[in-house]
Amino acid sequence: METDHRVHIGDSRSLDRLDSNSVELVVTSPPYPMIEMWDELFGSLDPTVKRHLEAGRGRAAFEAMHTALDAVWEALRDVLVDGGIACINVGDATRSLGGSFRRYQNHARIVSAFDELGFEPLPSILWRKPTNSAAKFMGSGMLPPNAYATLEHEHLLVFRNGTDSRTFEPNADRRYTAAYFWEERNEWFSDLWTGITGRHQQLTGTEDRDRSAAYPITIPYRLISMYSVYGDTVFDPFWGTGTTTLAAMAAGRHSVGQELDSGFESAFAERVEGISAVTDRIVADRLRSHEQFVADRRADGEPFAYEADHYEFPVMTKQEMPLQLVSISDIERTGQGYTVTHEPADVDWRTDLTERPPEN
Repeated sequence: METDHRVHIGDSRSLDRLDSNSVELVVTSPPYPMIEMWDELFGSLDPTVKRHLEAGRGRAAFEAMHTALDAVWEALRDVLVDGGIACINVGDATRSLGGSFRRYQNHARIVSAFDELGFEPLPSILWRKPTNSAAKFMGSGMLPPNAYATLEHEHLLVFRNGTDSRTFEPNADRRYTAAYFWEERNEWFSDLWTGITGRHQQLTGTEDRDRSAAYPITIPYRLISMYSVYGDTVFDPFWGTGTTTLAAMAAGRHSVGQELDSGFESAFAERVEGISAVTDRIVADRLRSHEQFVADRRADGEPFAYEADHYEFPVMTKQEMPLQLVSISDIERTGQGYTVTHEPADVDWRTDLTERPPEN
């Protein structure tokens, strides 16, 4: 199996380089309005943002920033197939402007925008992202009442394009081989994800920027596994250093990214060199975790009714039997991106690795 991965340089408020109905899934983490590191970017998109901020008009700046994002969400309607899913990772912001401290609810504003565009909001997920700080509050220290809780979670917002779910041909192999384990379903489709830490990364574009605790590959990999099948195309309109593309490579899906800053392509070229090892780690973790689930269940005297078609262990349901994970056997640079060759996963997940590859 081969997958193609392309990157377009340009403003995602216009997606004219993508065909209509060419994308089955969107997974992205946009710039967060009212987070100071993104002020300059939003100001370049709309000069009124800078004037609002300088005048202390926080609510007006917040709305102007989201208006810029609204144009991207509207463009997604055309490129997403009917029933296609959009997953938006976003955090709220806290900020003092004009002498007032308040929370800016980015997640609520984005939900409203998608709803008004005709997308169906689906149940969302909170990703609890612990910090290393010992201080879990802001404000007046030990004295009530003017302290504030620290925001330690982000929102994974999920929307469907249209009112109907996607349909597939009967017994579609690409859907059944892309199944997840029963116990993974119970964890992944919970509305609270814990134990996934953010990663600090240096973004090298035309200007260096620090992004603290950017979402790790685990987040888009899960979402891609949950909401797409083999053969699907995943799109990220805020590509950055390409975490969504790396996750699509690991999951055996096609991908397209669009990014305003061409400088990030060089940063991605460095990251892609390690994705084969990262994919093997992800596959090994999933298979090893399932074997532990099997061992625990058998220890409790609980039976299994089905055997996996491609692995020497049982599974809980008939739908899991055809499940087959993939590894990366080759990556080739092309004129527009990369072509990745996948093979059925052949990793020794029963071996505890003393030197585990980085999360990338």
